[in-house]
Amino acid sequence: MTTATGSRGAISTSHHLATEAGAAALEAGGNAIDAALAAAATLCVVYPNNVALGGDLVALVRSPDGRVRFLNATGTAPAGQTLEALRQKHGDALPLRGLDAITVPGGVRGWDALHQHGAALSWADHLATATRLAADGFPNSRSVAAALVGARDSLAQDPGASAVFYPGGEPIAEGQTLRQPALAESLRKLAAGGADEFYEGELASQWIAGLAELGSRITPADAAGFRPEWADPLEGSFAGLRVLTGPPNTSGFMLLRALNAVAAGIEDPLGEGAGELARAFREANSVRAAELADPAFGAVSGEDLVRMAAPDAVIAGDPKASGDTVGLSAISADGWAVSLINSVYWDFGAHILEPQTGIIFQNRGTSFSLDPASPNAFAPGKRPRHTLMPVLVLDGDEVAWVPATMGGSAQPQIHAQLLLRSLAGATPSEATHAPRWIVNEPAADGRVTVTAEADVPEATRDAIEAAGFTLHTVPSRTEKLGHSNLIRAHNAGYAAASDPRSDGSAIVVSA
Repeated sequence: MTTATGSRGAISTSHHLATEAGAAALEAGGNAIDAALAAAATLCVVYPNNVALGGDLVALVRSPDGRVRFLNATGTAPAGQTLEALRQKHGDALPLRGLDAITVPGGVRGWDALHQHGAALSWADHLATATRLAADGFPNSRSVAAALVGARDSLAQDPGASAVFYPGGEPIAEGQTLRQPALAESLRKLAAGGADEFYEGELASQWIAGLAELGSRITPADAAGFRPEWADPLEGSFAGLRVLTGPPNTSGFMLLRALNAVAAGIEDPLGEGAGELARAFREANSVRAAELADPAFGAVSGEDLVRMAAPDAVIAGDPKASGDTVGLSAISADGWAVSLINSVYWDFGAHILEPQTGIIFQNRGTSFSLDPASPNAFAPGKRPRHTLMPVLVLDGDEVAWVPATMGGSAQPQIHAQLLLRSLAGATPSEATHAPRWIVNEPAADGRVTVTAEADVPEATRDAIEAAGFTLHTVPSRTEKLGHSNLIRAHNAGYAAASDPRSDGSAIVVSA
């Protein structure tokens, strides 16, 4: 953990090279938005199992005037695709990978919206480190190396991915140099042409044509027409603090449900009361599976999702994502703070790397339902439900904590555990390093299990089992339970930490 007084700002991400890029932006006179953008762009190069230019983004941004805004840059389904065609092709469910799982990538337009909202540095500045690392290469990380081995049977079948990640037929190992020259050229074009280059320029023409050759239904009009949205966050209160998160189509409501359950009388929720907290997480998972969808297509509001009773019937959730996402936290002394989530969903997304551009594309479309009666049923121009959710915790109008995490549908649970530990006096390092457990979404047969790290205390494990859950134990500090990042803001300055489950770091930049 890093702590400093008289600080210019702080940045915490899941890869140390991205953290260093964000810190450099702060040192160059940038604010938290600049730090977040430099880090996010770098992560698209150094953490491709988790994020890429072909991914989506959500963020919460606190500005110096105290206002918090939510940015939704999650992409939409192609206008030329239909539910009926997908049902005829795939039956009752979309595949986890492949072209039909790709929606319009929203992340780059999200970067532009953040830049326009308050960045101090230039657009090209945000991309400089990412471009250099893509061109010159960098030592491959533990997480990416392991993901390449795990995804080999599928990912290596894609010609673009095979050429980049499996030279000579073998996955690039930890410590070996990973270079991405086509991606570097795409980043140069993006730096010169701005976000419009990705959606309407030569770069857009290249990746859209490349996907179309494989059978994609995404058109130039789909890309050119995409715009992110600014909105008010979903807000709750807990322990005298304001907890702000993302409204639908994100999963932020689940955190507020869990905190409400704790406030209603769960004592020692991470110890002897863990069984009751696990039940609250299970109910939140059920509500998400039944009701979370795009509000632009008539889905219920975040406030309604927080209040509604869980359905009686058990509804199977999404398969547990691998890889997933990056979450990063940034704050600057001028009053800006950012909780940002950037994602390709499953590891390496759709397992398609468009070779001319070097861009990997997300598989967020797999989260759509093919049940016509579902609020989350596929429709042209619709956004699928998302596991993504940024969070800010404020004391009045002042920032208290800036958390961010990946972890698929477990993100609300990880956020709840971080906050509960922090309120009990844990430092950011203690909170991010603490043993973790999550309630899994229901399996197809309705069973609900809990995954717990090996060092979860016995009293906690006993309480969860007494509540009727079957425990599955995994090694301590495993990636399967997410990468979190956390910054604590206080009068003396900032304290920041990154999750040991990742390849990350945290830096507090001195004034």
